[in-house]
Amino acid sequence: MKSNQTKSIGLRTGILITLALLAIQGLAQSSYEPYTFSTLAGGSGFVSPEAAGSANLLSNPNGVAVDSGGNLYVADTFNHVIRKVSPDGRVTTLAGLPGEAGHTEGTGSGARFFYPNDVALDGAGNAFVAEGNHIIRKVTPEGVVTTLAGLAGSSGSADGTGSGARFFEPHSLTVDSAGNVYVADFINSTIRKITPDGVVTTLAGRTGIFGSANGIGGAARFNAPQGIAVDNSGNLYVSDTDNATIRKVTAVGTNWVVTTLAGLARNPGSADGTGNAARFSGPFDVAVDSAGNLYVADGGNNIIRKVIPVGTNWVVTTAAGLGGFFQSFLPHPHALMSGWRPQMLAANTAH
Repeated sequence: MKSNQTKSIGLRTGILITLALLAIQGLAQSSYEPYTFSTLAGGSGFVSPEAAGSANLLSNPNGVAVDSGGNLYVADTFNHVIRKVSPDGRVTTLAGLPGEAGHTEGTGSGARFFYPNDVALDGAGNAFVAEGNHIIRKVTPEGVVTTLAGLAGSSGSADGTGSGARFFEPHSLTVDSAGNVYVADFINSTIRKITPDGVVTTLAGRTGIFGSANGIGGAARFNAPQGIAVDNSGNLYVSDTDNATIRKVTAVGTNWVVTTLAGLARNPGSADGTGNAARFSGPFDVAVDSAGNLYVADGGNNIIRKVIPVGTNWVVTTAAGLGGFFQSFLPHPHALMSGWRPQMLAANTAH
């Protein structure tokens, strides 16, 4: 088990860093183009010194975001910290203490996280973190950590303000130009919105009712969504993991309309193609570039996919990797504690 786990983490780190760079390139190719992969930081293992390059070891990093200066912010999940990686590969800890789990507010190493799943940045350089405590945290550029919404250790689905709201294992988040945070609320199978003031509402899906239906707001259905991204127009893109599809959530007046862009619900595979002729297997996360192209970490296939708008269609190609070759499973520890099944290994992406 340990050797498989170590191998998976090494792969995961390399994909995670590379996909962050892919997502901001704004490329627009419509067919396969080879990519060069390199490891900026991390390596096989679990210790966590702060040093440049592969000497620094991350432990099951699950999420990454990139700022305008090329710095990466990493949710270093098993270390319970948020890391910052400079363009030359030097890694520092922005907040939290490696190996120490908790939910303490504070600054730098005085703060505590519990299995942070994802990180996203706003225009002011604040980092927002979805974590296993069922809460959404905010980390300022100075490393000051506060809770934006949710109550640590209290799962649920209630809309509300600040600690009056509830989440159930939020897995991914993204921030729009106005500072609103959007959350893929994994176990609730819903898409949530948090205003800068901490007001939480549910945009689409219905708690406890899983499915694949397109529709408006609560009439739509998701099945364990794990990734979310927002484009420059405010459209949301969701990797609907257990449905093996990529969904779009669009604001129409005061409503949010859900459609399926690619994949066929509950029909996993690795085929490239257009719309529902394409196949995914456990898509873990999604990112969108400035040209409106999507990049998907296709976890079950261990490949990176590109989804391109062509007229009213969406064409899926494989950007890197070879579909159908699977890595071992490594369950998220909190998922095991909550009684839910293991999730497929895959890298999260920049938003």
